[in-house]
Order: sequence, then structure tokens, then C-alpha cells
Amino acid sequence: MIEIIHDHIERGPLRVRHAVFDFDGTLSLIREGWQQLMASVMLDELIQTPRHETESELRRYLMDLVVRTTGQTTIHQMGYLAKEISRRGGQPRAPVVYKHEFLERLGERINARVAAIQAGRVSPDEMMVPGARAMLEALRARGVRCYLISGTDEPRVLEEAAVLQITPYFASIRGASDDPAHFSKKQFIERLVAEHRLRGPELVSIGDGGAEIEETKRVGGIGVGVASNEVTRVGVDERKRDKLIQAGADVIVPDFRECEELVAYLFDAR
Repeated sequence: MIEIIHDHIERGPLRVRHAVFDFDGTLSLIREGWQQLMASVMLDELIQTPRHETESELRRYLMDLVVRTTGQTTIHQMGYLAKEISRRGGQPRAPVVYKHEFLERLGERINARVAAIQAGRVSPDEMMVPGARAMLEALRARGVRCYLISGTDEPRVLEEAAVLQITPYFASIRGASDDPAHFSKKQFIERLVAEHRLRGPELVSIGDGGAEIEETKRVGGIGVGVASNEVTRVGVDERKRDKLIQAGADVIVPDFRECEELVAYLFDAR
């Protein structure tokens, strides 16, 4: 279940020192279905433009757009929506307006899931990618310093990480805001490399979106793509896999059921 895309990466017991994790779809399943919902919100807007395609064409285009931009902040994704509206002859509103419309609709399902965990009707691990907690434990046992970064707004990331009982695993948890300049994964990774004077393979990023993988590969790090099927929780989401490989992922996994093998691969000397 571990697919090696690039086997030339430097590995060994003293290599990986810092690990950056994405949140939604990588560790958490609380927001499962957000991609389909975002595409639906975008469709509602684009179908009203003067020069739009057929509904089926738009649905395919928008799902590809959402998957391609997974990992970026929600405000950036809604910026793409505004541009798509303009391209089709419409008059877009501010991206933040679309963002809050999307979050309001998403909040209905998220709040129910969070409440179920808090009430004890669902365990935290049932709302996580299989093996995610074991992966965090394995890295902590190796002395790896972990960080959680997300395109979701920071207050919600903090809340949901606490509900899933994974906050203690991370040295830092960062998320987005309504201000596009407030946070980006690019900024975080560049700052992390500079502050800790990391040399490429001392950093690994683990995520289901292209953003964290692209930025980590840009600084010479290792990219582990999580092509999780969030609905069935089994097997690979081929659309995610394709985008992760395009982003430069060195390794593809469907989840962390084989976390011991994955950690062994990352730490074994060549």
C-alpha cells in the first residue's frame, strides 16, 4: 500500500528531524465531503453567469479545480471562484463573501460530527484517517518535531484538533484567516527551514493536497502524499493520487495503516 514514486531521496536514521502535517483529509475526517460541497457552492455561482458551460461540464471542471487547490487556504480558493465568474462574464463579489457562504453550509455537518465526538457517541479515531494517531506516535518516538498547518481557519483547526485529542503531538498549529496575507503553507515552510537551518531531507511534509508537497519539494524536502479515500476509508483516491504526483510527491499512501513500514522507509539508511 506504500507506493514509491521517487526512490532517490536521502534517507537514514539521522535524516528526518521535522514533519509538517496537513489536517483535513490527512489526519482529520471531520470535514469529509468538503470538496464536493465547495464544488457545489461554486457551481451555484457559475451557473448564473452569462457564458457558462453545461452543468455537467462545470461539475467536472470544478471538482478538478477544488482537488488541484486542496491544501491552499479557503480564501485563496474563493479567489479562484471570483476569477472564474469574471471569465464567464459575471460580476463577482469579494472572495470573503463566498468563503463565509461555504463555511456556513459546511458548518452544519461539521458541528454535528464534533458534537457526536464530544458526547462520546463517536470516538476521536473514528473521525480520523486510519492509522493517523499511530503515525503521530511513531514520529514522536523517533524524536521528530511535528507541525500542523491547514488551509482551514485557525480557530476551527485548533478546536477540531483538540476534539480529536491530537494537539499534544504538535509543536505548532497554524491555520488561515480572512486575510490572504495572514498565513500560507509556503511562508510557514520557508520560515521553518530558515529558523532551524534545515537541509532538504531533514524535513518531510505529509498531506493530501499539492500545496504542502510542492513547497516542501521546492526546499529539497521529502513529500509523502496521502491519497485518502475519505468516504470509504479504504484504498486510494485516484484523483488525489494524480495531483499529488504532479506536485512532486516521493511516496503515496492511502492512509497510515502501514505507518510502521512508512516510518521504517523514511528512516532506513540507503
